[in-house]
Amino acid sequence: MNVWLLSSIVLAALIGMVLPLQALLNARLGALTQGPLFASFVSFAVGTVALALVLLATRTPWPSVRELAALPAWLWLGGLIGAVFVFSGTLLVPRLGAAGLICLIVFGQVVGSLLVDHFGVLSQPRPVDLLRLAGATLVCVGALLVVRPWQPG
Repeated sequence: MNVWLLSSIVLAALIGMVLPLQALLNARLGALTQGPLFASFVSFAVGTVALALVLLATRTPWPSVRELAALPAWLWLGGLIGAVFVFSGTLLVPRLGAAGLICLIVFGQVVGSLLVDHFGVLSQPRPVDLLRLAGATLVCVGALLVVRPWQPG
């Protein structure tokens, strides 16, 4: 197996492992301060400072104001989606638990990813076939088994 592919798989899995911790930390911060909106703001502020320091340390060139202004407005939605993701996790982890939250997020990501791939949103289409659909169905069934919405509290 390609070493870059293997290291990418490991990195993705490690990031996935800490996402529940991020939601739990943000939820606790919200519980101990002014609520989930404030905690989400702090999360983004800390992340912004961390990324700014990495940009400075790596001397990554910045685009000009003219280049930024020429970008399509819809490209900025990524940051908004990220903010909604962090806020929703901060709000919902106390209600759903870390496993429930992450499983439902994965469920949504699988469905959304299949649609984005199938219709070629911002990339070449990758049509849904039976094997991909079977894999996605297994992930979705797994999420339902963890969350168990049919059981009370």
